[in-house]
Amino acid sequence: MTHATLRRVLGAVWLAGVAVAFYFILFHRELIASRLEAATTRSMVAGGLVYLLLGSLRGFTLIPATSLVLIGILFFPPWPLFAMTLAGILVSSASIYYFSEALHIEELLKAQHAGKLSRMRDLLNRYGLPVIIAWSFFPLAPTDLVCYLAGVLRIRIAVLLLGVAIGEGAICALYIFVGHAALTS
Repeated sequence: MTHATLRRVLGAVWLAGVAVAFYFILFHRELIASRLEAATTRSMVAGGLVYLLLGSLRGFTLIPATSLVLIGILFFPPWPLFAMTLAGILVSSASIYYFSEALHIEELLKAQHAGKLSRMRDLLNRYGLPVIIAWSFFPLAPTDLVCYLAGVLRIRIAVLLLGVAIGEGAICALYIFVGHAALTS
């Protein structure tokens, strides 16, 4: 199976999951609410640890954090969810940064996108923090990709994590607090 085929299959599975979730949220909200209430009263700590673990490992799969946030909105109160989400994103971002060299991403990027890599290096070296913040906030740009690039280009880890915390923190806060308000109204 080629990478393009695998991406299409995973994208289709993700879209199907989102469609099923929206169906249950729109048409079976009381069933979900009763099940979630029962689940969260049993072990909120265990659920939080699983969520944090998934959030920390998620970046290696290039699955957007939004997917996990949308699921988390159903299970956790907004403030703990925000803290766990941001912690998971930062652990994931730091892991990707440090593993980017071991994954040999640079060779792949140089072989396929040498010109773009050079432009990104210049852009990140000149305007690192604002670029990382904007990239992290923009919903259609995969934040994990900028983490790989920062690792390959050896941008300072503090700059990367600060930019990701601000950008992803803002967009995740928006998703979490607006989503929670929509579900509770």
